Order: sequence, then C-alpha cells, then structure tokens
Amino acid sequence: MQIEQYCKEVKIIAICNSGEDGIRTIKSLEPELVFLDIEMPHFNGFEVLNQTKEIDFQVVFTTAYDQFAIKAFKFSAIDYLLKPIDILELQVAVQKVTKSKEQSVSKSSILNLLTQFNTEKNRVKLFYPLAIR
Repeated sequence: MQIEQYCKEVKIIAICNSGEDGIRTIKSLEPELVFLDIEMPHFNGFEVLNQTKEIDFQVVFTTAYDQFAIKAFKFSAIDYLLKPIDILELQVAVQKVTKSKEQSVSKSSILNLLTQFNTEKNRVKLFYPLAIR
C-alpha cells in the first residue's frame, strides 16, 4: 500500500470494505486517523461520520469525485485527496494530521489551564459572600 510505503509514521490498524464495517471498526478500535472514501457500499463517507457519534479522530477523504470537497471540509476533514492519489499529496495530508495532533496537545493544555482558572475563579465567588459577613 502507498501509505505504508511513503508515510512511515502511519500504522494501518484496519481496512474496511463497507461503510457498515467502517462504523463498527471506528467504534471498536478508536483510530487517530481515518482515510474515508466518499462512495462505499451501504453508506457513503458522510453517513459513516454521521453514524459515528463521537468523532475524536482526524479524517482524510479519498475519492474520485471533486464535487464533495466543500462538504468534506464542513465535516472538518483535514484533507481531501482525489484518486488516483498523488504520493506527495498523501504525504502532505499525513503531515497536516501530525501538525494538528501537536496543536491539539497545546489546545488540551490551554483547556486544562482554563478549567483550573475557572475552578479557582468559582471558588473565589463561593467564598466571597462568606468573607463579607
């Protein structure tokens, strides 16, 4: 497969041949990245995402149809690759995932900081009326 050969940082944990299989596999294996075709048997790629309640993974759409690109980005796709997939475009898509993952770590740190700040802020509010008496 191209991805194993050209993107060493990606480890394939499953390959699915239908939308139904994709939904089950995503829910059970909880991948970090899903390469998702638009046209598949039973469900299309958008239906797979709709059926996957929590989307806590990155999505790269792969398809032969460019008319779905805008819709793909509305689903927060990190990239949209047209078939046949160009090796350089594949590598760029994987790099975007890596950068996004690094940014989400710092977003996570910021969210933790804000949570702590809000907790401290609420503590002050709770004790403030007691201090007035």
